[in-house]
Amino acid sequence: MLSRVVSRRLLAAQNTQAICEGFRICRLARLNQTILQVQASTGGSRSGFARLASSASSARWKTRQGKDSYTRDAKLAGLKSRAAFKLLEINDRYKLFRRGDTVVDLGYAPGSWSQVAVNRTAPGGRVIGIDVIPAQPPRGVSTIQGNFLSPEIRAEVRDFVLDPLRGRPRDSQRLATRQDEEGGATQDELEQDDRGIIELEKAANIGSPEPRLSSERPTTTSSQHVLDAAEGRVVNVVLSDMCEPWPLATSTWVKSVNNPFRRMMNTSGMAFRDHAGSMDLCLAALEFCYDTLATGGSFLCKFYQGAEDHALEMRLKKLFEKVHRIKPDSSRKESKEAYLVGLKRKAGVGRELVLGDT
Repeated sequence: MLSRVVSRRLLAAQNTQAICEGFRICRLARLNQTILQVQASTGGSRSGFARLASSASSARWKTRQGKDSYTRDAKLAGLKSRAAFKLLEINDRYKLFRRGDTVVDLGYAPGSWSQVAVNRTAPGGRVIGIDVIPAQPPRGVSTIQGNFLSPEIRAEVRDFVLDPLRGRPRDSQRLATRQDEEGGATQDELEQDDRGIIELEKAANIGSPEPRLSSERPTTTSSQHVLDAAEGRVVNVVLSDMCEPWPLATSTWVKSVNNPFRRMMNTSGMAFRDHAGSMDLCLAALEFCYDTLATGGSFLCKFYQGAEDHALEMRLKKLFEKVHRIKPDSSRKESKEAYLVGLKRKAGVGRELVLGDT
Protein backbone atom coordinates (compact mmCIF):
# COMPACT_ATOMS: atom_id res chain seq x y z
CA MET A 1 0.00 0.00 0.00
CA LEU A 2 2.72 2.42 1.03
CA SER A 3 4.75 1.64 -2.09
CA ARG A 4 1.78 2.49 -4.33
CA VAL A 5 1.34 5.89 -2.58
CA VAL A 6 5.03 6.70 -3.00
CA SER A 7 4.91 5.72 -6.65
CA ARG A 8 1.89 7.96 -7.32
CA ARG A 9 3.61 10.94 -5.62
CA LEU A 10 6.79 10.42 -7.61
CA LEU A 11 4.76 10.24 -10.82
CA ALA A 12 2.86 13.43 -9.91
CA ALA A 13 6.13 15.25 -9.17
CA GLN A 14 7.58 14.17 -12.50
CA ASN A 15 4.45 15.37 -14.32
CA THR A 16 4.58 18.74 -12.52
CA GLN A 17 8.25 19.15 -13.43
CA ALA A 18 7.52 18.33 -17.06
CA ILE A 19 4.67 20.85 -17.17
CA CYS A 20 6.87 23.61 -15.68
CA GLU A 21 9.63 22.80 -18.14
CA GLY A 22 7.11 23.06 -20.98
CA PHE A 23 5.93 26.47 -19.79
CA ARG A 24 9.56 27.68 -19.52
CA ILE A 25 10.31 26.54 -23.06
CA CYS A 26 7.19 28.29 -24.36
CA ARG A 27 8.16 31.54 -22.64
CA LEU A 28 11.68 31.40 -24.06
CA ALA A 29 10.32 30.69 -27.52
CA ARG A 30 7.97 33.69 -27.36
CA LEU A 31 10.80 35.92 -26.07
CA ASN A 32 13.14 34.82 -28.86
CA GLN A 33 10.42 35.43 -31.42
CA THR A 34 9.91 38.97 -30.10
CA ILE A 35 13.64 39.70 -30.19
CA LEU A 36 13.90 38.43 -33.76
CA GLN A 37 11.02 40.69 -34.80
CA VAL A 38 12.74 43.71 -33.21
CA GLN A 39 16.05 42.82 -34.85
CA ALA A 40 14.36 42.60 -38.23
CA SER A 41 12.77 46.03 -37.79
CA THR A 42 16.02 47.68 -36.61
CA GLY A 43 18.48 46.12 -39.04
CA GLY A 44 19.68 43.37 -36.71
CA SER A 45 20.53 45.52 -33.67
CA ARG A 46 19.31 44.41 -30.23
CA SER A 47 19.57 48.03 -29.06
CA GLY A 48 16.42 48.72 -31.02
CA PHE A 49 14.41 46.66 -28.50
CA ALA A 50 14.33 49.65 -26.14
CA ARG A 51 13.14 51.91 -28.94
CA LEU A 52 10.25 49.69 -30.02
CA ALA A 53 7.65 52.19 -28.90
CA SER A 54 8.58 55.31 -30.88
CA SER A 55 6.39 58.37 -30.86
CA ALA A 56 4.40 59.61 -33.83
CA SER A 57 6.52 62.76 -33.95
CA SER A 58 9.69 60.67 -34.24
CA ALA A 59 8.18 58.76 -37.14
CA ARG A 60 7.27 62.01 -38.89
CA TRP A 61 10.79 63.36 -38.31
CA LYS A 62 12.36 60.23 -39.81
CA THR A 63 10.07 60.43 -42.83
CA ARG A 64 10.88 64.10 -43.38
CA GLN A 65 14.61 63.49 -43.05
CA GLY A 66 14.46 60.67 -45.57
CA LYS A 67 12.76 62.86 -48.17
CA ASP A 68 14.91 65.97 -47.59
CA SER A 69 17.39 66.60 -50.41
CA TYR A 70 19.74 68.67 -48.22
CA THR A 71 19.95 65.84 -45.69
CA ARG A 72 20.83 63.37 -48.44
CA ASP A 73 23.41 65.73 -49.97
CA ALA A 74 25.00 66.34 -46.57
CA LYS A 75 25.33 62.62 -45.96
CA LEU A 76 26.86 62.03 -49.39
CA ALA A 77 29.32 64.90 -48.91
CA GLY A 78 30.42 63.66 -45.47
CA LEU A 79 28.99 66.70 -43.68
CA LYS A 80 27.79 66.44 -40.10
CA SER A 81 24.33 67.86 -40.88
CA ARG A 82 22.25 69.74 -43.45
CA ALA A 83 23.00 73.00 -41.58
CA ALA A 84 26.24 73.24 -43.58
CA PHE A 85 24.24 74.33 -46.63
CA LYS A 86 22.81 77.28 -44.69
CA LEU A 87 26.29 78.60 -43.97
CA LEU A 88 27.40 77.90 -47.54
CA GLU A 89 24.51 79.95 -48.88
CA ILE A 90 25.16 82.82 -46.46
CA ASN A 91 28.89 82.82 -47.24
CA ASP A 92 28.18 82.69 -50.97
CA ARG A 93 26.24 85.93 -50.62
CA TYR A 94 28.20 87.85 -48.00
CA LYS A 95 31.73 86.39 -48.15
CA LEU A 96 32.37 85.91 -44.45
CA PHE A 97 35.62 83.93 -44.69
CA ARG A 98 39.07 84.42 -46.13
CA ARG A 99 42.34 82.53 -45.96
CA GLY A 100 44.13 82.52 -42.62
CA ASP A 101 41.11 83.70 -40.61
CA THR A 102 40.54 82.88 -36.96
CA VAL A 103 36.95 81.64 -36.59
CA VAL A 104 35.06 80.96 -33.36
CA ASP A 105 32.02 78.70 -33.75
CA LEU A 106 29.67 78.98 -30.76
CA GLY A 107 27.42 75.96 -30.33
CA TYR A 108 29.39 74.00 -32.91
CA ALA A 109 27.87 70.51 -32.31
CA PRO A 110 27.51 68.43 -34.37
CA GLY A 111 30.12 70.37 -36.41
CA SER A 112 28.84 71.07 -39.93
CA TRP A 113 29.46 74.84 -39.69
CA SER A 114 32.98 74.16 -38.44
CA GLN A 115 33.57 71.88 -41.43
CA VAL A 116 32.67 74.72 -43.80
CA ALA A 117 34.81 77.21 -41.86
CA VAL A 118 37.86 74.92 -41.95
CA ASN A 119 37.59 74.59 -45.71
CA ARG A 120 37.00 78.28 -46.35
CA THR A 121 39.89 79.51 -44.17
CA ALA A 122 42.47 77.02 -45.46
CA PRO A 123 45.37 77.23 -45.71
CA GLY A 124 46.55 78.91 -42.55
CA GLY A 125 43.20 79.38 -40.82
CA ARG A 126 42.03 78.04 -37.50
CA VAL A 127 38.57 77.18 -36.18
CA ILE A 128 37.67 76.92 -32.50
CA GLY A 129 34.36 75.33 -31.53
CA ILE A 130 32.64 75.73 -28.16
CA ASP A 131 29.70 73.67 -26.98
CA VAL A 132 28.18 72.54 -23.70
CA ILE A 133 27.53 69.10 -25.21
CA PRO A 134 30.43 66.68 -25.78
CA ALA A 135 30.76 65.80 -29.45
CA GLN A 136 33.48 64.48 -31.74
CA PRO A 137 34.96 67.56 -33.49
CA PRO A 138 35.48 67.57 -37.26
CA ARG A 139 39.00 67.21 -38.61
CA GLY A 140 41.01 70.40 -38.22
CA VAL A 141 38.78 71.94 -35.52
CA SER A 142 39.92 72.73 -31.98
CA THR A 143 37.14 72.48 -29.41
CA ILE A 144 36.36 73.46 -25.84
CA GLN A 145 33.53 71.75 -24.00
CA GLY A 146 31.68 73.95 -21.54
CA ASN A 147 28.81 76.35 -21.00
CA PHE A 148 29.54 79.44 -23.09
CA LEU A 149 27.52 81.56 -20.65
CA SER A 150 30.14 80.78 -17.99
CA PRO A 151 32.76 83.55 -17.52
CA GLU A 152 35.43 80.88 -17.01
CA ILE A 153 34.73 79.30 -20.40
CA ARG A 154 34.77 82.68 -22.15
CA ALA A 155 38.10 83.48 -20.52
CA GLU A 156 39.47 80.13 -21.69
CA VAL A 157 38.38 80.88 -25.26
CA ARG A 158 40.01 84.32 -25.15
CA ASP A 159 43.26 82.83 -23.87
CA PHE A 160 43.16 80.27 -26.67
CA VAL A 161 42.73 82.75 -29.51
CA LEU A 162 45.31 85.21 -28.15
CA ASP A 163 48.05 82.72 -29.05
CA PRO A 164 48.38 83.21 -32.84
CA LEU A 165 49.86 79.72 -33.35
CA ARG A 166 47.49 77.72 -31.19
CA GLY A 167 44.99 75.65 -33.15
CA ARG A 168 46.67 76.15 -36.54
CA PRO A 169 48.13 73.38 -38.70
CA ARG A 170 51.87 73.04 -38.13
CA ASP A 171 52.73 73.98 -41.72
CA SER A 172 50.67 77.17 -41.36
CA GLN A 173 52.20 78.49 -38.14
CA ARG A 174 55.00 80.28 -39.99
CA LEU A 175 52.40 82.10 -42.12
CA ALA A 176 50.46 83.17 -39.05
CA THR A 177 53.62 84.51 -37.41
CA ARG A 178 54.50 86.54 -40.52
CA GLN A 179 50.98 87.96 -40.74
CA ASP A 180 51.11 88.99 -37.09
CA GLU A 181 54.47 90.69 -37.56
CA GLU A 182 53.41 92.52 -40.72
CA GLY A 183 50.15 93.78 -39.22
CA GLY A 184 47.85 91.90 -41.57
CA ALA A 185 47.61 89.47 -44.47
CA THR A 186 49.19 90.03 -47.87
CA GLN A 187 47.10 90.56 -50.97
CA ASP A 188 47.82 87.04 -52.19
CA GLU A 189 46.67 85.57 -48.88
CA LEU A 190 43.34 87.33 -49.19
CA GLU A 191 42.33 85.45 -52.34
CA GLN A 192 39.23 83.30 -52.04
CA ASP A 193 39.80 79.55 -51.63
CA ASP A 194 37.79 77.88 -54.37
CA ARG A 195 38.73 74.27 -53.67
CA GLY A 196 36.73 71.39 -52.27
CA ILE A 197 33.53 72.73 -50.84
CA ILE A 198 32.58 74.69 -53.98
CA GLU A 199 31.28 71.39 -55.28
CA LEU A 200 28.86 71.27 -52.36
CA GLU A 201 27.50 74.68 -53.32
CA LYS A 202 26.78 73.37 -56.79
CA ALA A 203 25.04 70.33 -55.33
CA ALA A 204 22.87 72.58 -53.19
CA ASN A 205 21.78 74.62 -56.25
CA ILE A 206 22.33 77.80 -54.30
CA GLY A 207 21.23 80.96 -56.09
CA SER A 208 22.02 84.51 -55.11
CA PRO A 209 19.49 87.06 -56.35
CA GLU A 210 21.37 89.93 -54.73
CA PRO A 211 24.72 91.19 -56.05
CA ARG A 212 27.59 89.35 -54.43
CA LEU A 213 29.86 91.30 -52.16
CA SER A 214 33.60 91.46 -52.61
CA SER A 215 35.38 88.39 -51.31
CA GLU A 216 38.05 90.57 -49.72
CA ARG A 217 37.47 92.24 -46.37
CA PRO A 218 39.20 95.62 -46.25
CA THR A 219 42.44 95.30 -44.30
CA THR A 220 42.83 97.43 -41.19
CA THR A 221 45.65 99.92 -40.80
CA SER A 222 48.77 98.83 -38.96
CA SER A 223 47.96 101.04 -35.96
CA GLN A 224 44.42 99.69 -35.73
CA HIS A 225 45.75 96.13 -35.95
CA VAL A 226 48.14 96.80 -33.08
CA LEU A 227 45.35 98.36 -31.01
CA ASP A 228 43.04 95.40 -31.67
CA ALA A 229 45.75 92.93 -30.67
CA ALA A 230 46.54 94.87 -27.50
CA GLU A 231 42.88 94.73 -26.46
CA GLY A 232 42.48 91.05 -27.34
CA ARG A 233 40.46 91.53 -30.52
CA VAL A 234 42.07 88.91 -32.75
CA VAL A 235 39.08 86.92 -34.05
CA ASN A 236 38.01 87.50 -37.66
CA VAL A 237 34.65 85.70 -37.70
CA VAL A 238 32.25 84.77 -34.89
CA LEU A 239 29.54 82.22 -35.71
CA SER A 240 26.67 81.46 -33.36
CA ASP A 241 24.32 78.58 -34.08
CA MET A 242 23.54 78.15 -30.40
CA CYS A 243 20.24 76.74 -29.24
CA GLU A 244 19.28 75.82 -25.69
CA PRO A 245 19.69 72.03 -25.43
CA TRP A 246 16.96 69.75 -24.21
CA PRO A 247 17.60 68.46 -20.67
CA LEU A 248 18.73 64.88 -20.35
CA ALA A 249 15.96 62.39 -19.59
CA THR A 250 18.40 60.68 -17.21
CA SER A 251 21.78 61.57 -15.77
CA THR A 252 23.50 59.01 -17.99
CA TRP A 253 26.67 60.48 -19.50
CA VAL A 254 26.53 58.10 -22.47
CA LYS A 255 23.24 59.56 -23.71
CA SER A 256 24.71 63.07 -23.68
CA VAL A 257 27.51 61.83 -25.94
CA ASN A 258 25.38 59.77 -28.30
CA ASN A 259 22.59 62.29 -28.89
CA PRO A 260 24.15 65.78 -29.06
CA PHE A 261 22.47 66.72 -32.34
CA ARG A 262 19.02 65.63 -31.17
CA ARG A 263 19.34 67.59 -27.95
CA MET A 264 20.78 70.73 -29.55
CA MET A 265 18.54 71.19 -32.55
CA ASN A 266 15.06 70.38 -31.28
CA THR A 267 12.89 73.35 -30.35
CA SER A 268 10.43 73.27 -27.48
CA GLY A 269 7.35 73.78 -29.67
CA MET A 270 6.55 77.00 -27.79
CA ALA A 271 7.39 79.96 -30.03
CA PHE A 272 7.81 82.49 -27.20
CA ARG A 273 10.15 80.25 -25.24
CA ASP A 274 12.29 79.51 -28.30
CA HIS A 275 12.43 83.21 -29.21
CA ALA A 276 13.32 84.37 -25.70
CA GLY A 277 16.00 81.71 -25.32
CA SER A 278 17.57 82.56 -28.68
CA MET A 279 17.66 86.27 -27.80
CA ASP A 280 19.60 85.55 -24.60
CA LEU A 281 22.11 83.44 -26.50
CA CYS A 282 22.47 86.00 -29.30
CA LEU A 283 23.16 88.77 -26.79
CA ALA A 284 25.79 86.61 -25.10
CA ALA A 285 27.38 85.96 -28.50
CA LEU A 286 27.29 89.69 -29.32
CA GLU A 287 29.01 90.50 -26.03
CA PHE A 288 31.74 87.98 -26.83
CA CYS A 289 31.93 89.44 -30.32
CA TYR A 290 32.44 92.95 -28.93
CA ASP A 291 35.33 91.74 -26.75
CA THR A 292 37.17 89.55 -29.29
CA LEU A 293 36.22 90.48 -32.88
CA ALA A 294 38.83 92.49 -34.77
CA THR A 295 37.98 95.65 -36.68
CA GLY A 296 36.57 94.69 -40.08
CA GLY A 297 35.46 91.27 -38.80
CA SER A 298 32.11 89.53 -39.35
CA PHE A 299 29.41 88.10 -37.09
CA LEU A 300 26.65 85.57 -37.86
CA CYS A 301 24.00 84.46 -35.38
CA LYS A 302 20.87 82.33 -35.54
CA PHE A 303 17.69 83.43 -33.79
CA TYR A 304 14.04 82.49 -33.64
CA GLN A 305 11.81 85.29 -34.86
CA GLY A 306 9.70 87.23 -32.39
CA ALA A 307 9.04 90.59 -30.79
CA GLU A 308 12.62 91.30 -29.65
CA ASP A 309 14.65 90.48 -32.75
CA HIS A 310 14.34 94.05 -34.11
CA ALA A 311 16.06 95.38 -30.98
CA LEU A 312 18.89 92.87 -31.50
CA GLU A 313 19.25 94.02 -35.10
CA MET A 314 19.55 97.63 -33.93
CA ARG A 315 22.39 96.67 -31.58
CA LEU A 316 24.26 95.04 -34.45
CA LYS A 317 23.84 98.14 -36.61
CA LYS A 318 25.68 100.16 -33.96
CA LEU A 319 28.69 97.85 -34.12
CA PHE A 320 28.81 96.88 -37.83
CA GLU A 321 28.82 98.93 -41.01
CA LYS A 322 26.33 96.58 -42.69
CA VAL A 323 23.72 94.28 -41.15
CA HIS A 324 21.56 91.83 -43.09
CA ARG A 325 18.67 89.60 -42.08
CA ILE A 326 18.40 86.35 -44.02
CA LYS A 327 16.55 83.05 -44.01
CA PRO A 328 18.47 80.67 -46.30
CA ASP A 329 16.64 78.59 -48.88
CA SER A 330 17.98 75.50 -47.10
CA SER A 331 16.05 76.41 -43.93
CA ARG A 332 12.77 74.59 -43.59
CA LYS A 333 9.80 76.73 -44.64
CA GLU A 334 7.89 76.00 -41.44
CA SER A 335 10.85 76.95 -39.24
CA LYS A 336 10.90 80.27 -37.36
CA GLU A 337 14.68 80.45 -37.50
CA ALA A 338 16.48 83.30 -39.25
CA TYR A 339 19.99 84.75 -39.25
CA LEU A 340 21.56 88.16 -38.68
CA VAL A 341 24.80 88.94 -40.50
CA GLY A 342 27.05 91.76 -39.31
CA LEU A 343 29.79 92.83 -41.74
CA LYS A 344 32.84 95.06 -41.17
CA ARG A 345 33.05 95.78 -37.47
CA LYS A 346 33.45 99.48 -36.79
CA ALA A 347 36.37 100.88 -34.83
CA GLY A 348 35.99 102.92 -31.67
CA VAL A 349 32.38 102.01 -30.81
CA GLY A 350 31.66 102.26 -27.08
CA ARG A 351 30.58 99.17 -25.18
CA GLU A 352 27.65 100.93 -23.54
CA LEU A 353 26.27 101.98 -26.93
CA VAL A 354 26.05 98.37 -28.10
CA LEU A 355 25.41 96.40 -24.92
CA GLY A 356 23.68 98.93 -22.70
CA ASP A 357 20.61 97.71 -20.75
CA THR A 358 21.42 94.02 -21.37
